[in-house]
Amino acid sequence: MAPALEKIDTVCFDKPTVEDGAAMWELVNESTLDQNSAYKYIMMCEFFAETCVVAKEDDQVVGFVTAFIPPERQDVVFVWQIGVHSSQRGKGLASKLLEELVQRDGCTEVKYVEATVTPSNEASQALFRRLARSYDTECEVHDCFSEDLFPEDGHEKELTFRVGPIK
Repeated sequence: MAPALEKIDTVCFDKPTVEDGAAMWELVNESTLDQNSAYKYIMMCEFFAETCVVAKEDDQVVGFVTAFIPPERQDVVFVWQIGVHSSQRGKGLASKLLEELVQRDGCTEVKYVEATVTPSNEASQALFRRLARSYDTECEVHDCFSEDLFPEDGHEKELTFRVGPIK
C-alpha cells in the first residue's frame, strides 16, 4: 500500500482535491495539451480522486494525471491526460505520476494501463513504451478513433496504447 503522500525530491504526490482543479486547468492552458473545461478537472478531482494524481512543489501544482477505471473493464485504468509544468519537463515527472497511479489502492485489480495518443505525440508514445519497459511487459498499439470522428478540422486519429499486464 502506497502512503497517502509520497515525497520524491522536492515534489509531493497525492490525491487531488477539488481545490486543485483550477490549477490543473491552468497548467493545461499554458501547454499544448487538449483543453477541457475547468469543470472537467474539478469533476475528476471530486469523483475520480483515487485514479488521479497531483504533483506539487511548494504547494503549487506542477503536474497531474487524470484517469479512471472503465466500469465494464475493471482491470484497466484509462489515462485521460497527463500534464507537466514546463519547469518540470525532462525530470521524469510524467513517469513518476504514472507509477504513483498504478500503485494506488484503487488500482489493485488493474492489470493494464491504456491511453489514446495521436501519431504526432512522440513524447506520450515514448512515455507509455517506457512504462511497459519498467514493468517488463508489452505495449500494444492499435487504431482507436479515426480523424473523421472529430468535429474540428485537423484533429489526428487517436491510437490506443495498452501496457500490460502490469504487477
